[in-house]
Amino acid sequence: MELSNLFWSASLDEMKRGFIEEKDSFVCLMCGESIEKGMVYPYEEKLYLAEKYIRIHIEQTHLSVFDYLIGMDKKLTGLTDHQKRLLTLFYQGKNDKEVQEELEIGSASTIRHHRFVLKEKERQAKTFLTMMELLKEKDENAPTFVPVHQTATMVDERYNITQDEQEKILKKYVSDGTLTKFPPKEKQRLVVLREISKQLKKDHVYDEKELNGVLKDIYEDYVLIRRYMIEYGLLDRKSDGSQYWAKK
Repeated sequence: MELSNLFWSASLDEMKRGFIEEKDSFVCLMCGESIEKGMVYPYEEKLYLAEKYIRIHIEQTHLSVFDYLIGMDKKLTGLTDHQKRLLTLFYQGKNDKEVQEELEIGSASTIRHHRFVLKEKERQAKTFLTMMELLKEKDENAPTFVPVHQTATMVDERYNITQDEQEKILKKYVSDGTLTKFPPKEKQRLVVLREISKQLKKDHVYDEKELNGVLKDIYEDYVLIRRYMIEYGLLDRKSDGSQYWAKK
């Protein structure tokens, strides 16, 4: 199962801890790192069993599940930049007066009001989530949508893609791992670019020449592909363009 599918199908408890347990391993929901059960893993001159080590991985690689989630696109979290800032300060353990002083807004009572609004948002989210779970049991006509990848940017109508649509688009534009034509529509481009991203190595840093070589084997206008992959949050790079890597 693709990482995005694992992430969005995880339970609330699994999302909170940042990993899922499979038969033979623990899998990080944020990057797909798989830690095999029954193995002992070294870290800072100590040895750890798999479940403890996956928690160490999350802390060392992602800081925390909270830090990862708060950094996601606002269309995926439903939070404004201001709300993200407030939640970050609350997560750091700051009291209302400390938050008010750091943000330089209103008074401590203003911050308490913000806390109330966030709690209201939590109640609404729980109610909506429950209704959607109940709906799954009744709505037999609902199409299967392709999950939005966690690193997506500018989440909008382009991401409204069903599994059937994805299969048709790939059949039309991709043949034997190569792109036959660059799609004219945004939604089609997203599907194709996500498929291309699967051919990039994870946990590998490419220099510009190496990446261009990989993309050129997929489509002749590799510069166009590279630019769109960055735009869609599938690829990241250093500001000087000297190094590139697939985003997780």
